[in-house]
Amino acid sequence: MSGGYDDRDGKIWMDGSLVEWRDAKVHILTHALHYASSVFEGERCYNGKIFKSVEHSERLKRSAQLIDFEIPYSVEEIEAAKEATLKANNLTDAYVRAVAWRGAGPDMGVASARNPVRMAVAVWEWGAYYGDAKTKGAKLDISKWRRPDPATIPCEAKAAGLYMICTMSKHTAEAKGCSDALMMDYRGYVAEATGANVFFVKNGEVHTPTPDCFLNGITRQTVLQMLRDKGITFHERHIMPEELESFEQCWLTGTAAEVTPVGQIGDYSFEVGALTLDVAESYEKLVRS
Repeated sequence: MSGGYDDRDGKIWMDGSLVEWRDAKVHILTHALHYASSVFEGERCYNGKIFKSVEHSERLKRSAQLIDFEIPYSVEEIEAAKEATLKANNLTDAYVRAVAWRGAGPDMGVASARNPVRMAVAVWEWGAYYGDAKTKGAKLDISKWRRPDPATIPCEAKAAGLYMICTMSKHTAEAKGCSDALMMDYRGYVAEATGANVFFVKNGEVHTPTPDCFLNGITRQTVLQMLRDKGITFHERHIMPEELESFEQCWLTGTAAEVTPVGQIGDYSFEVGALTLDVAESYEKLVRS
C-alpha cells in the first residue's frame, strides 16, 4: 500500500459491516478523540493465521473493561470480524489493528456513559517495524518520560491515552537518528521501549524488567515460554539504569517489533549475539508454524 492511511483501497470492518476504506470515518465530536476513551490491539497474520489471535481479542475486551466500557461484541465475534477483514482485503500476511472506542452521542464531557461504543478492524501489509535493525541491531535513545505509577493509570490496559508519552519519546528519538527510546518507570527502573518490551543477556542468562507498571506483552510472554522450553535461565526483576553497561546483548519484543536485536541504548553498546539471534529465529519459526 502507498499513500496516507486515510486514502487507500480496501475494506475495513466497522460496527458489524465491511465498508470501503475511505468511508471508515467518525464524527469530529467522537468522545475518544477528545478524552482518549479508546483501546486497541496490534496483531500479525502469518500465512493466513493470526498469531495468538484469541489472546489478543480477549485482551481487547479486558482493556475496555479496565477503562470502564464494554465492547458490544464477543471474543468469537471479534475473531470473525478479523477473519472477514483479512478475506475482504485478500491478505494472508498482514498487520491487524482492532480498535474500540466511545463514539459521539448525548455526552460531550469527561463523562460519556450514554455514548455508543464502536469498534473497527483494519488490516494492511507491514514489513519489519524497525527496518534493517533485525540484522544490525536497533539504536535506542533514553526517554525523559517515565512509565507512570499503576495507582495513576490502568497499566494493564492497551489503551490509547497511555501512549501519549510514547509518541513524544519516539519523536525525540527519531530526531536523534534512533529507532526508538527506552523508558524508565516512575521509580527509575528500566521499563520498556515505546511499544515493545525489553530483554538483556549477561553471562548466558536473560534479564527482563518485571511488568508491574507497564503492559506484559503477549510476545513477551511467548518469548519467556520459549526460554523455558530451551532451558535458558531468565530473571524477571527490577533493573537499574546503571546495569545497562554490564549487559552483553539486548532485544525487543512486540507484535510489531517481533524479536528485534538492539545494538545501542544511549551510550551503551550491545552485540547482536548468538542467543539473541537464536530467539529471533525460533520466534520466526513459531509464528509461521
